[in-house]
Amino acid sequence: MTTIAVLGAGKIGEALLSGLLDGGRDAASLLFTEKHPGRGAELSARYGVEAVSVPDAAARADVLVVAVKPQDIEPLLADLAPSLKPDTLVVSLCAGLPTSLYESRLPAGTPVVRVMPNTPMLVGKAMSAISPGAHAAEEHLALVEDLLSTVGEVARVPESQQDAVTALSGSGPAYFFYLVEAMIDAGILLGIPRDLAGRLIIQSAVGAAAMLDEGGQHPVILREAVTSPAGTTIMAIRELEKHGVRAALLAAIEAARDRSVELGKATEDR
Repeated sequence: MTTIAVLGAGKIGEALLSGLLDGGRDAASLLFTEKHPGRGAELSARYGVEAVSVPDAAARADVLVVAVKPQDIEPLLADLAPSLKPDTLVVSLCAGLPTSLYESRLPAGTPVVRVMPNTPMLVGKAMSAISPGAHAAEEHLALVEDLLSTVGEVARVPESQQDAVTALSGSGPAYFFYLVEAMIDAGILLGIPRDLAGRLIIQSAVGAAAMLDEGGQHPVILREAVTSPAGTTIMAIRELEKHGVRAALLAAIEAARDRSVELGKATEDR
């Protein structure tokens, strides 16, 4: 049985543990690390999974899933390197960090797969993009796809596209939350109570997402179906275009991509 250790039991790390268990994996095949003992004890009690030290995880696991913050990666890799078993697969869930960083700090030939997930992993609806490092083979990618399919959908991309993926889908949920927040505020401005405005907008978002996902139609077609000549929707669209909302989104996502590149370079230069 493949032993998997999740290094860093924050929200994403916990979501992955939960998803693997819900997908049928035995708790005895899972390990995790957590620097706060209280939280470690809480998660062990909740999921029945053993909390271990980083060197212990490196010595026992076949797959190490790195789910720490980018600024914590250097001490983690220093702890991992001396105890890492040969052929251990390292899966990075850290935004902006290239596979070459891991390959330069870990024993030669270590297979690394880079992943950009997003927070809908918390409800089993993640979109994760995966890329192989220099020593990762088809079998490694297939294993990572199998693991991540328990918490959402998975796509393979060249590593050169990972910073763009980070900006588009990694940060993507925040853009939707921001839009929903603004629309709820608009409802309040128009005299609708906050609770009702929230229900109206959130269900509209859920329904629109289902139409995009299940209908197979391009978003332009779906938007045009709501946009009657001289109607209310086209007046709203005109205002959005007048205020440069489309251009602002393009610039925002480009800025997020640039920041992802910066994070990777800053870590590599240390």
